[in-house]
Amino acid sequence: MAELLAADLHLLSTLHDQVLRESGAADIALLLEQITADPAAAETAIDALGPEDSGSLARALAVRLHLSNLADERERARAIQHEQPAAPDADFGDELWPAVVSATAEGTQEVLGRLRIHPVLTAHPTEARRRAVATAVRRVADQLARHDDPRVGAAERWVARRRLLEEIETLQRTSSLRTTRPGPLDEVRTVLTVFDQTLVRAVPRLYRATEVALVGERSGAIPTPVPAFVRFGSWVGGDRDGNPYVTADVTRQAMALQAEHALAALLDAVERVGRTLTEDESDTAPSRALQESLARDAVGMPDRMSQIRLASPGEPHRQKLLVMAERIRATRAGLTEHSYTGPEQLLDDLRLVQESLQQAGAARAANGELQHVIWVVETFGFHLAELEVRQHSAIHREALIELIGQLPGVHDAAAAADDEAFLDGLATDGWPEGVVARSDRAAEVLDTLRVLEWLQSRWGQRSCGRYVVSFSQTSAHLVAVRALARLAVGDRPLRLDVVPLFETGEDLHGATAVLDGWLPLRSTQDWLAGTGRAVEVMLGYSDSAKDVGPAAATIALSEAQSRLVAWAGRHAVGLTLFHGRGGSLGRGGGPLHRAVTAQPPGSVDGRLKVTEQGEVIFARYGDTTVAQRHLERMTTAVLLADTAAVAERNASAAQRYADLAATVERASREEYRRLVETPGFADVLADASPLEEIGELRLGSRPVRRSGAESGRSLSDLRAIPWVFAWSQTRANLPGWYGIGSGLSAVGDIELLQRAYREWPLMAALLDVAEMSLAKSNRMLASLFLSLGGRSDITEQILAEMDLTRSLVLDVMGQSELLERKRVLAATVTARAPFVDALSRLELRALTHVRTDGESTPWRSVLLLAVNASAAGLQNTG
Repeated sequence: MAELLAADLHLLSTLHDQVLRESGAADIALLLEQITADPAAAETAIDALGPEDSGSLARALAVRLHLSNLADERERARAIQHEQPAAPDADFGDELWPAVVSATAEGTQEVLGRLRIHPVLTAHPTEARRRAVATAVRRVADQLARHDDPRVGAAERWVARRRLLEEIETLQRTSSLRTTRPGPLDEVRTVLTVFDQTLVRAVPRLYRATEVALVGERSGAIPTPVPAFVRFGSWVGGDRDGNPYVTADVTRQAMALQAEHALAALLDAVERVGRTLTEDESDTAPSRALQESLARDAVGMPDRMSQIRLASPGEPHRQKLLVMAERIRATRAGLTEHSYTGPEQLLDDLRLVQESLQQAGAARAANGELQHVIWVVETFGFHLAELEVRQHSAIHREALIELIGQLPGVHDAAAAADDEAFLDGLATDGWPEGVVARSDRAAEVLDTLRVLEWLQSRWGQRSCGRYVVSFSQTSAHLVAVRALARLAVGDRPLRLDVVPLFETGEDLHGATAVLDGWLPLRSTQDWLAGTGRAVEVMLGYSDSAKDVGPAAATIALSEAQSRLVAWAGRHAVGLTLFHGRGGSLGRGGGPLHRAVTAQPPGSVDGRLKVTEQGEVIFARYGDTTVAQRHLERMTTAVLLADTAAVAERNASAAQRYADLAATVERASREEYRRLVETPGFADVLADASPLEEIGELRLGSRPVRRSGAESGRSLSDLRAIPWVFAWSQTRANLPGWYGIGSGLSAVGDIELLQRAYREWPLMAALLDVAEMSLAKSNRMLASLFLSLGGRSDITEQILAEMDLTRSLVLDVMGQSELLERKRVLAATVTARAPFVDALSRLELRALTHVRTDGESTPWRSVLLLAVNASAAGLQNTG
């Protein structure tokens, strides 16, 4: 397969060079060649460029990296299609997926019945590409596939080559920088392209692959044993924590957009399958139930039914599918006469046809593509993804103080807003008459809860019912949402699943105490009675790592999960842990499947809910084949995590290396806090990185800082995402490894650490992420960036910890070089390194000019172009 990747890279690079030469940029094409062949000589040439030529080089490097990413994506898809592992160092090959499913065969229904894979797509601003750039890259991919199709002749291949040149020229001339900041609904539309292009096809393929693993050649000939175990969530248009642009009306419109795309996909699927069900009634007799259903349709829509019968005489199963298509159209248009009231009605119709075909002996027709449509409805409903709301606990408290202050006899509204018993009374008994929101912020909080109720009445309870509370630090922070909801919607039915989010190291440690205070409340008990005692708890990876460093956060998260599992067991609660992981190395990134199988025993229990954000969404779900494989690997990991062997391995290793973990946690946290608490540290980051300029890239609708301020140097105010993004640009990648060297050094026993790495998956996952983060760093460039901060003491501290961490990570792994055992990944990083390093040099020069010459310097645009381009090369930006 490697030769095909090399051929793709050679063709795309050759065509890009031709485009540059034809546009009069032969010097840039020559410099690109020099960067690869002789990086040292290229450094001198780059340092001699003026701002205009530097900008041209940055744009060309961005295109070259986008094309390289495209070639890698094609290679991954090819590896999957040829049933080979994507890499020799991959953790799960193709043979493992059916083996794991087959291993559960004795208890298949029980295992699959509780299985739930639940990715949640977020709008966190880390996808640096404009939608126009991403679309242009996709058109290049389409023409490259056409060019490589072995079925076409020379003439067709020549046409594809011409079109490739045209599309690469368009990509080269498309601005990589956004001129306006996208709004929340723009972000919704961007994410919806993933559902349209890949997910509605990848998910039924996943279910079918599971079925094949279980029943082999009988797949498609018997009723499926595989339920629809995937659900998608979305924060896009619902996450208002720190984003003033996400309003109640935006949330309503976001769901309207989702529903439109869901119904469009269902209409397409129903019509497509309906066209194939041409079985004649003389050979495939309809069931009595189907005949009666069609008779009712003839009464309800006589004109349309007459047309359908005329077009499909004697084909009752096809007729019923065409009726369904008509009703879906009515649902999309909001026409109540013929529309479905919900996806359950559509499922009833589909199963009616399926059972009729089964009774008539047409088993393949019953359990083939028709089953795919059923799976799509079960997975996506009419809402596509479950839209989740998130808000900061401080916003709720502020609204409550205003509202409680209107209650007679309350003398201290702030104290009442912190009293969970008082709030529980409001949630269960209701509010007195006359309490109204007087400020815009309080009105918005209440309107958001009213929108949840409206959406559920329009699109069903699954559409929008989870409410994530950021910085849940007391039980009052949780019951506050129910108290506010009671005022907003009164006694009207509302499914409201309050999800606490524990983010900092301290919050993780105190999570069970918060839940202990929340659980006995009447409002909580009433809610639990309606959910089967199911509770969801979200764990924040990015803020915990930013708070205490990657090693301490990893260990704290593991320990918190163990405590939460024990808590759930004590209280007979069905616990789902929601992992707020990012794609970046400083936000819990790295191979997701390895992280899942490293979790403490009992913490998975057949359920995986995890955030997917920014660049990761398109990397994992941008291609149907890759998306299917990613979902398969998630499913495999969840099934593996529940096996006795894995649970015993993780439990015994955690106990065996508990003292080691405590030492690593303490020493790494102390070293990390010593750095970030150094006076002036925030200024160093601001001066040595494009931190202040990240907002100008207009990556997303949400402000860089929680307060919404455009500037300022408070680490507590700075979001974890731009924190990671800024460090990646300095080439230090500090959030992915800082403090780990000090933690390992404190243990002082290399052989013990080596055993822990081999035997304890949590330690292996931690060091593997650190290894990748260090591999994408560059010590020399990092020192040059850090020198801009003017604090040699801080620079020396960071570089010393980098050297220590690199040395000890290699010693523990038993390697002489980073990524030594990950050959494919190493080759990818090495291939990009000359281009990324060249961009870093451009960025360093531009940043120096911006810091010394002021904002009006022409180097400012060079800086933004270089930052945007390096994001494409580093691929773990935040």
